[in-house]
Amino acid sequence: MTDGSPAARPVVRRNPLDVCLSGLAQTLAWLLVSLLIAIVVECIGMAHWWPELGLAHSERLAEAESSYLETDLRQSVVSETPLTFARGIDNWLRHYLFEVTHVVDLLRWNPTTLTSSESGLRANYSAMRRSAARVVMAAMQVTTTFALRLSILLLALPVFAVFGAVAMIDGLVQRDVRRWSGGRESSFIYHWAKRSTMPLLVLCGVGYLAVPFSVRPIFLILPMAAAFAVTVAVAASSFKKYL
Repeated sequence: MTDGSPAARPVVRRNPLDVCLSGLAQTLAWLLVSLLIAIVVECIGMAHWWPELGLAHSERLAEAESSYLETDLRQSVVSETPLTFARGIDNWLRHYLFEVTHVVDLLRWNPTTLTSSESGLRANYSAMRRSAARVVMAAMQVTTTFALRLSILLLALPVFAVFGAVAMIDGLVQRDVRRWSGGRESSFIYHWAKRSTMPLLVLCGVGYLAVPFSVRPIFLILPMAAAFAVTVAVAASSFKKYL
C-alpha cells in the first residue's frame, strides 16, 4: 500500500574511475576546441586583420611564446627542461594531427607551373591547393604556439596546487570560526563558488590557448591562480557546519 508520497529518486554513485575518465574526456574536448578556435582565428586574421603579415604572424607568435618559456619558466617541478617538454608536446601534436592524417601531404605537393593567361578548372584547382597549403602551414604554426602555451599551463600546475591548498586551509579555518561562533551559513554561496571553479579555469584556459596575440605567462598564471584560490576559499568557508 502506498501512502501517496512521491518516490524518492535513487542516488546514483559514480565510480571514481568513471569520474576520472569523464574529466579526461572533457579536458581533451576543450583542448581540441581551443586549438580549432585558434586555427580559425588565425585564418580569419590572415585574410582580414593582418594580410600583410600572412604566415609570418603565426611564426612570430610561436617565437614569442618560446622566448617566454625560456625566460619565465626555466625550471619546474613538472619537468627539468621546460623547453624540451614543450617541444615534445609539439612534435606529438604535429605527428597525430598532420602526419597520421596525411594533411601534411598538401605541403609536399608541387603544382604545375601555370601561365599568367591560363584560366579555367585547372587554374582554379591550383589556386585552391595553394590556399589549402597556406592554411595547413598556418595550422601547423598555430599548433606550435598551442603546444607551447599548453606546456606553460602544465608547468604552472604546482602554482595552482599551492594557491588551492592555502585557500582550502584558510577557508576551513573560516568555516570553523563561523561554526563555533554561531554564524549563519548560505548554501547558495557554497554551490555558486563550487560550480564556478571549473568554468572559470576552462574560460581562462581556452582564452589563453586561443588568443591570436602574445601574452606573457606571468600576467595570466598568477591572476588565474588567484581567482581559483578565491573560489576554493569561498567554497570551503561556506561549507555546511555539520556533516
